[in-house]
Amino acid sequence: MFLLKVVSFPRVVKVADVVSILHSNKHNGFPVCMLFPYIFIVNIWRHLEVNAYFYPIQVIDHTRNGETLVIGLMLRTHLLVLLQSKADFQHSPLPSDSRGSRFIRHSLNEFVKPASSKGISIDDVHLSSDDLEMYIDLAPFLNPSPYIVPEDMSLTKVYNLFRQLGLRHIFVVPRPSRVIGLITRKDLLIEENVDSATLELQSTSTSASR
Repeated sequence: MFLLKVVSFPRVVKVADVVSILHSNKHNGFPVCMLFPYIFIVNIWRHLEVNAYFYPIQVIDHTRNGETLVIGLMLRTHLLVLLQSKADFQHSPLPSDSRGSRFIRHSLNEFVKPASSKGISIDDVHLSSDDLEMYIDLAPFLNPSPYIVPEDMSLTKVYNLFRQLGLRHIFVVPRPSRVIGLITRKDLLIEENVDSATLELQSTSTSASR
């Protein structure tokens, strides 16, 4: 049992469409999708004699032509922050990365709902007709690795995930056709045969390097 008619956003979305969707439902999270191929901006380290910096390089992925893929999760509260601030509105319907580097104009505090408040409502957002014709690139603000489950996972397992992780929403996806890797519990735990002296030395070295 899950919601069959999923409400999603494209990566670059018109402001008027965001307002319309937020008015029409009470969902707290939305998938953000993109049609492949698209241009990735890859940050490559360039080392000069004095300075080291990131150099953006455009890479086109041709392996998934014509396929629509989910690139992340966008929260309702974060959309409302973007609408209210208007700082990231743009005239172009193209991804902002394709026109160069982008500076995020927000602090983390803007996206944290105060414990004593219900947060921003769509009714608190006031936009002009010109604002509604603008666009927002959602890529810098989405969660690129949301929790997902295969479409045939048992309801009991899904229920346990919600309880254990405190989730409000989870993506249901087709069963994967291939495995690209495997993470075991051992990968996440410290080897049992590492003695305490070695651990203490590693801890000291890490602290000293900060």
